[in-house]
Amino acid sequence: MGYIIRALSLLVVLLQLISCSSEEECGYQPEELEFSVELNIQRLENEMLELKTREKVSRFMEKEPLITKYFLLRDEYPNDSIFITEMVRRFNNPHIDTLKMEINRIFPDMSKLEREFEEAFSLLNHYYPEVTIPQIKTVATGFDYDLFVSDTLIVVGLDYYLGEDSKYRPMQTYNYILQRYKPKYIVPSVMLLYGISSDFNDTNKEDISVLSDMISYGKSFYFSKRMLPCTPDSILIWYSDVEMNGARENEKIIWSHFLRENLLWESSHLVKKKYLDERPKTFEISPDCPPRIGTWLGWQIVKEYMKSHPEVTLQELMSNQDAKRIFDESEYRPG
Repeated sequence: MGYIIRALSLLVVLLQLISCSSEEECGYQPEELEFSVELNIQRLENEMLELKTREKVSRFMEKEPLITKYFLLRDEYPNDSIFITEMVRRFNNPHIDTLKMEINRIFPDMSKLEREFEEAFSLLNHYYPEVTIPQIKTVATGFDYDLFVSDTLIVVGLDYYLGEDSKYRPMQTYNYILQRYKPKYIVPSVMLLYGISSDFNDTNKEDISVLSDMISYGKSFYFSKRMLPCTPDSILIWYSDVEMNGARENEKIIWSHFLRENLLWESSHLVKKKYLDERPKTFEISPDCPPRIGTWLGWQIVKEYMKSHPEVTLQELMSNQDAKRIFDESEYRPG
């Protein structure tokens, strides 16, 4: 699977924790880790950007069927011949060589990304020793897809994560979403997807209330923070520093709006879109209120629940399907 489990001394753990800057919001961390995960990211982007002949595309299809399916969208073409023709056309684009140079400039090697993944998966392995550590591959497709995450494979589309100073950015993507396509968001985004995954986050499918979704998201953010304890909350939830500070400073006002409008027990899809889905802002509260504010509130509720129930383990929290119970026992009352 492309990984090695090895013993990790307490000294190394302490050095890693000390390395967190004073500006970072370090959350709960185990006193010591018994194991570490060593990952070797397989880079496929240079090979993919050289798929300029039918023979090369055919060989790549055989060698990397999952990449071909999920990142090059092979199944969306009527047949393989048309798919191959399209790939040859795409990767013979004169701008491809410049894109390749840009990727290699931003990601000259994988050492930093490997270290970030290793730290996150070391903690995941600590909390869930039975978990399979996935293989990680990087690709470039010309902006077809950004991330693929499963229990055995993670694929990162590096062309999406070149940052705002790059010559190449995903087209037809709103600016407020583009802000999260930077290298520092790769590992937090992956761990959030793990936190959302039903493999870790049990939910009651019959409860379709806004509160249920809020708590589910809150659990996923809490999970991600445990895997990335020194990653600022703003990075985990894709907020700017201004948005994060605004949410904290106006938490009581935001919560009062939810209570006044009786939003917790709503099940309307339109209501959920306003408070939980992607938008530039939550305009119903304020032109400056961050988007997805219901997910942030859910995170605060889960934090309060875990603070008042120190005996509850992360695994017990994630397996708890009773959103109302978590809410009630959190006694969440922003000051």
